[in-house]
Amino acid sequence: MKMRVSAVQYHLHTINSFEEFAKQVEHYVHIAEEYESEFVLFPELFTTQLMSIGDGNGQPLPIEALPVYTEAYVDLFKGLAMKTGMHLIGGTHVTSEQGKLFNTAYLFYPDGRIATQNKLHITPAEIKEWNMGAGDLLQVFDTDKGRIAILVCYDVEFPEIVRMARARGADVLFCPSCTYDRHGYHRVRYTCHARTIENQIYVVTTGTVGTLPTVDFMRSNFGQAAVLTPNDVPFPPGGIMAQGELNDDMVITADLDLQLLAEVRERGSVTTWRDRRTDLYTDWS
Repeated sequence: MKMRVSAVQYHLHTINSFEEFAKQVEHYVHIAEEYESEFVLFPELFTTQLMSIGDGNGQPLPIEALPVYTEAYVDLFKGLAMKTGMHLIGGTHVTSEQGKLFNTAYLFYPDGRIATQNKLHITPAEIKEWNMGAGDLLQVFDTDKGRIAILVCYDVEFPEIVRMARARGADVLFCPSCTYDRHGYHRVRYTCHARTIENQIYVVTTGTVGTLPTVDFMRSNFGQAAVLTPNDVPFPPGGIMAQGELNDDMVITADLDLQLLAEVRERGSVTTWRDRRTDLYTDWS
């Protein structure tokens, strides 16, 4: 009933090859492996670092070029998950389906299986600048440590979708994020806290840090990893089990006790999940 999780504050900087990207990913994975983590979370859109490789003429790659790296990205993470025996949540990567771009989260299982979750809610900037498409299906994922869900950044700002994930049995929500400034960061962070209280779940979140000076819309990043809990007696008073240093290159690690969630849902100081007024509003279960 316990799982150890790590979250990567991924440092974005200009690179010259996919091999450089792979070495950086491996570095973070090996840190988590040294802590014997079972789940490792990377941030949203961290593979935009590949755009800084450029086109050979001094220009950064366009967003439409990122799907070219999908096979190499998948091979890298699949191999590392199988080698280390960890579940790797590979942040998000931009994919293409029928000529449309999607912001896709990947879950790589230790046995080689791969699952995906497209971002469901697309920000105005993603639509305007990248013409990003929205996913149309919420997934929950069974693992040998429990049932989880992955909602990407802006998704967590919509309480209905997290209610649906909890109703389907998710106890841990992973939220890869990418925010450019304090306003965006705090929107995601505050709503992650709210979702833990409303649904009596754990939320693991992280974001990109650093800069990509040549890549439009990725020139600045404001991020911090955190492992968040319900605000009740068995947990830290502020609902923060672990958090990184703002905008630093680092990995955080924490242990999640799923049995504590069952206990607070049954006899906590408040029992928000049990006390839903489904006679007044939708029962997502």
